[in-house]
Amino acid sequence: MAKYTIMLACAAGMSTSLLVTKMQKSAEDQKIDAEIFATSATDVDEKISEKNPDVLLIGPQVRYLLSDFKKKLNIPVDVIDMRDYGQMNGTNVLKFAMNKVTA
Repeated sequence: MAKYTIMLACAAGMSTSLLVTKMQKSAEDQKIDAEIFATSATDVDEKISEKNPDVLLIGPQVRYLLSDFKKKLNIPVDVIDMRDYGQMNGTNVLKFAMNKVTA
């Protein structure tokens, strides 16, 4: 089992798949033991109970769900920076996630 579990959520769970790949590569390069996965915003509740993530990062396109997730979840939840998301900058998003987990 990984030391950290990072969940990403977007409208359908597909646009974050490439970002997950880039984040995993960055984690490997930095020797960070992390399981990173993506899901659709509608499947967050199911995946939370299944995977017990340490942090939930949501895509900018579903930022309107942020307050709902924050109210019902007991883990850090935040929106991925639009620029990092658009550029699929796995290193920056991983750093953002790790800052949330270790804060």
